[in-house]
Amino acid sequence: MGNTFSEFELYSQLKNQDTKLWDKYVYHPFVCQIGAGTLAKECFQRYLGQDYLFLIHFARAYGLAAYKSDNIDDIRVAANAMISIIDKEISLHLEYCHSWGLYKDYLEALDELTATIAYTRYVLEKGLQGDLVDLFVALAPCIIGYSEIGTRLANDPNTNLDNNPYSSWIAMYSGEEYQQVARQHAEMLDKLWAERAGKERLSKIRETFSQAVRLEVNFWQMGLNGNL
Repeated sequence: MGNTFSEFELYSQLKNQDTKLWDKYVYHPFVCQIGAGTLAKECFQRYLGQDYLFLIHFARAYGLAAYKSDNIDDIRVAANAMISIIDKEISLHLEYCHSWGLYKDYLEALDELTATIAYTRYVLEKGLQGDLVDLFVALAPCIIGYSEIGTRLANDPNTNLDNNPYSSWIAMYSGEEYQQVARQHAEMLDKLWAERAGKERLSKIRETFSQAVRLEVNFWQMGLNGNL
């Protein structure tokens, strides 16, 4: 059910190396409660606030990707992603947060919770110590994983799409615009894998991906339980 991105070699290898861990992420109770429309409002608001801070660090990550690039095409990919986050995604996120009673001044004054710090700094660290492959692998569970979650929820007959306060969230991540973002990231993974990596690096890359998935699981859990 939904888009599994199975046509992309590296992403498929990474996701399928530990299906139990992956399922802990994409079937996390936070996600399931979004699908059912039963997630507590305060949990979603906490998640939205931290996700705003998350986006700021993702913009930084793409700035780092541009610096780590060694050709104009890769620089352009990174720069376009950063500009999209700064000029479009953050504005849309602020508008969405506004609809949930969370305003810009409040969001900008938020403290980063541990789960937010852990994942965002992990991504930046992998990019700093490694290359574009490491950075894009660390970003993949978030960027591509959300597209899988959104598509699955949108097409699951058990999802409550009627009178669900989170139906717009499901629509956003299942929509074609976000699906294209995820496909582009998966394509970039395969491109970088072919150009910069090889089988001898697969073990380390798998570790990076798995750790990023675990940090995503913690981010969902933070939404449910607070400062984790």
